[in-house]
Amino acid sequence: MDYLEEYKKWCESIEFDEETKKELLTIKDDEKEIEDRFYQELEFGTAGLRGVIGAGTNRMNQYTVGKATQGLANYILEQGTQDKGVAISYDSRRMSEEFSTQTALILNANGIKTYLFESLRPVPELSFAVRKLGCTAGVMITASHNPPKYNGYKVYWEDGSQIVSPRDKDIIAKVRAVKNYNEIKQITRQEAEQKGLFHVIGTEMDDQYLSVLKSKVLNPEIMKEQGKEIKVVYTPLHGTGNTVVERLLTELGLEKVMVVPEQKEPDGNFPTVSYPNPEDKKAFKLALALAEKEEADVVLATDPDADRLGIFAKDAKTGNYMEYTGNMSALLIAEYRIAQMQEKGILPSDGMFITTVVSSELAKAIAKNYHLECIEVLTGFKNIGAVMKKAEENKDKTYVFGFEESYGCLIGDYARDKDGIAAVMALCEAACYYRSKGKTLWDAMEEIYQKYGYYKEAQVSIVLEGSEGAAKIKEMMSNMRNTPVEKIGEYKVLTFKDIEKDVVKDMVTGKTTTTGLPTSNVLYYALEENSWCCVRPSGTEPKIKLYMGVKGNSHEDANQKLEALKEAMISIVK
Repeated sequence: MDYLEEYKKWCESIEFDEETKKELLTIKDDEKEIEDRFYQELEFGTAGLRGVIGAGTNRMNQYTVGKATQGLANYILEQGTQDKGVAISYDSRRMSEEFSTQTALILNANGIKTYLFESLRPVPELSFAVRKLGCTAGVMITASHNPPKYNGYKVYWEDGSQIVSPRDKDIIAKVRAVKNYNEIKQITRQEAEQKGLFHVIGTEMDDQYLSVLKSKVLNPEIMKEQGKEIKVVYTPLHGTGNTVVERLLTELGLEKVMVVPEQKEPDGNFPTVSYPNPEDKKAFKLALALAEKEEADVVLATDPDADRLGIFAKDAKTGNYMEYTGNMSALLIAEYRIAQMQEKGILPSDGMFITTVVSSELAKAIAKNYHLECIEVLTGFKNIGAVMKKAEENKDKTYVFGFEESYGCLIGDYARDKDGIAAVMALCEAACYYRSKGKTLWDAMEEIYQKYGYYKEAQVSIVLEGSEGAAKIKEMMSNMRNTPVEKIGEYKVLTFKDIEKDVVKDMVTGKTTTTGLPTSNVLYYALEENSWCCVRPSGTEPKIKLYMGVKGNSHEDANQKLEALKEAMISIVK
């Protein structure tokens, strides 16, 4: 793409509105900015769109969103499922409401029925609504936990999961086939409503969603009893979470829920955090201050679209608030729920526990302990959803729990995406249960380590922005792929997996087999002593991501091993 030629077209063509042209004229003397905005089209990838908001082909705006929606519409029409409709939700980010309405009306202009939430709602409720309404697809306008300048466009299919292969590739092809913005069909809301195509979803969907979540509570009486005393601090980080969280916890009997006042209201500028991500300790600054003041037991945060949950829990012995990784919080929920299901005689004999290739090896130990089948999939909750769908169709396995290390899990089969709202509920239930036994959540985590071993994990993201960064990431992956690695730090490499090439090489015998996984740009190293490393480029951000895990015989031992492995991995990649 000739970026200067494309820039000129956007500045002059009648296809583009005056506001867009005005914005672009402000950068006429900044060639690097022009290049970044126009060197490529914003990629409609396997998860949809995600990019910086602004004018240009490589930005999130009404034109790029319009092309994506017209392509999706063309695919739905080809499938003949337009009458089933599309559910649409959005988060608190800038332009989210505008993009969601635009999406609905473009679909309507193509004769496709839509169900648009009356106001912002969480991702998991959108996934639930797609299934509940029997829609053919769903769209969520969100950039998840990205910085404020981003927005995005996630596409779901009828099972409530984000689109997977081969459907994702078919939809991508339809989006790429929309060459001109004048191909995007238009209709007014009034006309769409008159034709019976534009529908609004109100609080009745909240009622149904929360009713299903409450049915998943295993010890409701303990929640009511301990809920009188346990103190919970919660922050939605200016996002969608508190549209339902405070109501849910109150209805379950928690009487001392404190929502961080400065972060309670939705705000796409995220004024109190630079990065609205519960994986980042800095996002907890206000929540931890409130927790210290009120002597709270648990501190919880969800990201803007409320599919991820971060947690700190108070250690009664030291009085400190202890940080949990995404692996830790998910596996604490898993151990609590699975143990309780076993105790109550409701743990299915054909149960499956689904994890990902970059998540903690502790998952396999827990699954083995409770005689559950542990299924490992590629990164991305849509891959967990795909296994759930197959089991539902074959009626041969029962979903018990699924999670990924990126702070997301799902406690039931009512949805097909990670659910930060349900995770809040499940952790609060666990906190109440352990409190009834005289323990804290941190005590419970320590017991898990003592039972299974001290599994520790880390992730390192190397940010490389722009066209030069994209080229560098490609070069780094190529170098790793083509350079045999026999040792990482102190550990011998036992097995090397190149998932893109579908090759598994036993480094001891030299024997090669296949991965059994879909093609993906992922390199995985199984090491000695239950240790491992993995490298992949991010699918949504300009980053190359390094993952690693170890197993130690104490916190100190595991931490030392993990730090050494992290340093060794960084030196190899760079």
